[in-house]
Amino acid sequence: MATAADIVVLDGPLGTELAARGIETPSPLWSAAALLDARGCDVVRAIHRDYARAGATVHTANTFRARRRQAGAAWAELAARAVALAREAAREAGPRHRVAGSIAPIEDCYRPDLSPADAREEHRELARALASAGVDVLLCETFPHVGEALVALEEAVATGVEAWVSFTAGPEADLLSPEDVEVAAREAVARGARAVLVNCTPAARTLPYVERLAGCGVPFGAYANAGAESEGLGWRAAPGGAAAARYADLARGWIEAGATIVGGCCGTGPEHIAALRALADGATPARRATGTPR
Repeated sequence: MATAADIVVLDGPLGTELAARGIETPSPLWSAAALLDARGCDVVRAIHRDYARAGATVHTANTFRARRRQAGAAWAELAARAVALAREAAREAGPRHRVAGSIAPIEDCYRPDLSPADAREEHRELARALASAGVDVLLCETFPHVGEALVALEEAVATGVEAWVSFTAGPEADLLSPEDVEVAAREAVARGARAVLVNCTPAARTLPYVERLAGCGVPFGAYANAGAESEGLGWRAAPGGAAAARYADLARGWIEAGATIVGGCCGTGPEHIAALRALADGATPARRATGTPR
């Protein structure tokens, strides 16, 4: 039986939340562009605080694009600044709160065909920088390319910091199948992953992926995106908390499948995290036997 104490609530997205608060997120820096000036940093800090108030206890630093390839010579300074902002909010929120350093695909999280063959050195560089900055978790996230995800994970594990890995099936849930994610998750655990997840896949299509993570031998979970705006799950499309409530209803199925880590990705926000916290605090669903036996 899962209890409230079993459930870890992650925060929600920074990129789409920054855009919703009037901060430009241009390519190639995307969310990391907010780190370039005081106003952007103030908004990043405010977002972290809002997620903490909503009930998240793991706060992902704004390092999704704070790497040399996108940020140039200033990348290390931006990464350290991002970790410091998340740490500030976590410290204010209390001792149970942790900071995760985001390690993303080197090129595009929806274009596995762009994954470079020589990804290891760049992932090693960022993993070491985030470890030196004092993160509690290294979160290799939003990977549609299993091979690159495993390389990033290996470099994260090599730092000695707790390492998690999260795969994405993309906005149409067609980049990876649930079976692909199960095989990838089992290999990730063999290489040292302490948790396995699926993220930035539409919430309405996430359950089959979560079910395949059961039985991998480590904690697992999901932080989905809100899908199409027409689905009414996010993107500020349904005021008054209705979108967040619908998202939490879907997340209930993930917890029933055994997930103990839940959060939000693109199109969600603090209301969604508050709804997840309420769900987690009242969660006592029976675990279902899911996944393919090995």
